[in-house]
Amino acid sequence: MTEQTFQLIAIAVYLAAMLGIGYYAYRRTTSIDGYMLAERGLRPSVAALSANAADMSGWLLMGLPGAIYASGLIEAWIAIGLTIGAWLNWKFVAPRLRAYTEISDNAITIPSFFEKRLKDHSHLLRIAAALVILVFFTFYVSSGMVAAGKFFVSSFGWPYLSGMLVVAGITLLYTLFGGFLGATLTDVAQGLLMFVALIAVPIVVVLNMGDLGGAVTTMQSVNPEALDLFAGLQDKGGLLWGLAIFSTAAWGLGYFGQPHIIVRFMALRTPGEARIGRRVSTTWMVLTALGAIGTALIGIAYFAGSPERALKDPETVFLILSQIFFHPFVAGLVLAAVLAAIMSTMSSQLIVCSSALVEDLYNIVGRTASPKAQLALGRLGVLLVALVAALLALDSDSKILDLVSFAWAGFGAAFGPVVLLSLYWRRLTAAGAFAGLITGAVTVFVWGNIAVLHKAMYEIVPGFLLNILVAVVVSRLTRPHEDVDAEFEAMEREVGVKEAAAATAR
Repeated sequence: MTEQTFQLIAIAVYLAAMLGIGYYAYRRTTSIDGYMLAERGLRPSVAALSANAADMSGWLLMGLPGAIYASGLIEAWIAIGLTIGAWLNWKFVAPRLRAYTEISDNAITIPSFFEKRLKDHSHLLRIAAALVILVFFTFYVSSGMVAAGKFFVSSFGWPYLSGMLVVAGITLLYTLFGGFLGATLTDVAQGLLMFVALIAVPIVVVLNMGDLGGAVTTMQSVNPEALDLFAGLQDKGGLLWGLAIFSTAAWGLGYFGQPHIIVRFMALRTPGEARIGRRVSTTWMVLTALGAIGTALIGIAYFAGSPERALKDPETVFLILSQIFFHPFVAGLVLAAVLAAIMSTMSSQLIVCSSALVEDLYNIVGRTASPKAQLALGRLGVLLVALVAALLALDSDSKILDLVSFAWAGFGAAFGPVVLLSLYWRRLTAAGAFAGLITGAVTVFVWGNIAVLHKAMYEIVPGFLLNILVAVVVSRLTRPHEDVDAEFEAMEREVGVKEAAAATAR
């Protein structure tokens, strides 16, 4: 049996397991609330692992190692910013969002939460938020399909289109039928697989190379700044370097507005359980980021050893090392971790897109449909978004990190400030939220497509800041709905009670 056959068997086992989990979730999903939010019944550890797996995508196993392999440790500031941002998200957003979405007429999507929290009877805010989700998530899902195509090209020599369609098809199937629960349970399995693979690969490579000191010397001979987290500080000067690093670390700002991540907060059993989720999430993120960084750095030394080892695509460093140093079947399981990263994110994003189409666009125009019909519409929404994303992914030259960074900035700048202001400032109005959301989204589109501006500062920063400014100014010029105060105070009371109970339990 050839090495490739072993690897394909391992991947086939993994894909079959994902379909099995999807079928299990399908049997347990009988309503639109269950399809979109799993009836708010997630354990904190499940929510945390699911959020992390949905968050990281192929970026963690391909994009981040590729960036560090090409440029050195300076690219780790993205991971640092993301880890800080995720911790802050669990700390300050999760408990309040869980409580407030239930108090505000049991909102099950982010757009519906905005509308119900701010009492926007015009539906303009909800429609705008739903459209932002559809636009940016289409790019995001497309990035996963690009990663899938590259995965099969580099691992098995398959045509790009074939690999892309296999992964897209399997992900579509278990998401189409399993809904939010299916996506969440597969995310947990995928998150655990990613964790083991990212820890195992750099350790095994180092043990096989034997001489860690020699590897470090080789690494620095290839790139003298490979291990320098502060590379460029002396050349650029403190101010310019600081702005560049802030722009990179500003990825962390995006967490507050990522619908596929914060929807996990809404699905927690209680607001108080966010504390446990934060600990699980942070531990997973720190260890997997270290694994991805270690893989890239040790890969610099290994592939510099001889000309025949030259790596054509830096984003495949994790894939190639796993194939070299593991038994073919085990290597297949490690490779499956890359698929896990890709598929977990795609499935979560497809569910959010489906909810935007059905809950936030179809239902608010006066249409009435039975629960069974709404389930069917939700699944149709998943299919439509997947087809559009597949068309965008036909370009095999698309850069994974570029697609992800654009979509991440879009959500972070459009939704992040509105989420934070909704949870912490009772004076926010529907007009202010609408104006801020549109400002953030438009800023990302404009700034991100002007090369000189994009190079100077990641577009999430101006978009985030302008969103807050516009939202606050417009809110000051308008009046909040009279029912807002009562719900805001109810949310604060519930969060306070839950946090006090959790503290006592500790």
